[in-house]
Amino acid sequence: MPLDNFNDLLGFVAVARAGSFTRAAAQLRVSQSALSYTVRELEGKLGVQLLMRSTRNVTPTEAGQRLLDRLAPEFDEIEAEIQGLTELRDTPTGTIRITAIDYAIRSVLWPRLSAFLPQYPDIKVELINEYASVDIVAKGYDAGVRFGEELANDMISVRIGPEVRNSVIGAKSYFKNREPPRSPHDLTEHACIDLRTSPYGGLYEWEFVKGKRSLNARVDGPLVFNNVYDILEAARCGFGLAYVPEDLAKPLIENGDFVSVLEDWCPTWSGFHLYYPNRRHPSRAMTLLISALRVDA
Repeated sequence: MPLDNFNDLLGFVAVARAGSFTRAAAQLRVSQSALSYTVRELEGKLGVQLLMRSTRNVTPTEAGQRLLDRLAPEFDEIEAEIQGLTELRDTPTGTIRITAIDYAIRSVLWPRLSAFLPQYPDIKVELINEYASVDIVAKGYDAGVRFGEELANDMISVRIGPEVRNSVIGAKSYFKNREPPRSPHDLTEHACIDLRTSPYGGLYEWEFVKGKRSLNARVDGPLVFNNVYDILEAARCGFGLAYVPEDLAKPLIENGDFVSVLEDWCPTWSGFHLYYPNRRHPSRAMTLLISALRVDA
């Protein structure tokens, strides 16, 4: 295939990995229509269909998967070699894309990045807020952040935050004519503010631990959000109970706005960990960022 078709192949790999023309176009910084045209042209030149398109996602055909399996590792290797050349520069450079939940971004990542980035003006960091568990390689991320250090075998995990304890809280106004729950089973009698972890995913089940007992509670209520800060605000206004990190709720409990319940059931989780593929040699920019984020266990 002529060299001028390499961009076509790169476009195909990006779409196949992302499972979406929209996400792939954003990663490649091109328009969705241009990327769609590029892939159609490639399919025409090869004489085979490479992608199955639906309203929700894009998946490789048998021919597309065969091409993806062959090309993707080669392009990754080329990218790594090019990245290696940039390490010869005196000033570290590059873009680092990280997926994390909003709470991790605000409480852990941003406080350290605000001190880190001014030291390295040629490093760019993209922080993408999402609660869904994603394949960071397929989605074009360099790293992700999540609770705990248990990850897939092909990932490296670095602790970047302290332990986190959750709390169930409600506004004093909410409890004016209601009895507080005594166990997680009582939550069925209460309005609870839900968290949706992805646009097409289910609602987050509240997790509880007491001694050797553990259970997940499916809750219901008048509101559903996809970020913890809106949940906290809705709870403050008396719309229901919220399940949020304790450090967010503590100041509002101390000043009398909130009441904490089920404290003996609320678990403490291992702190946030940054994870990234171990098959890639981290760039200098990534190495510096890891060093800035790392904390002792």
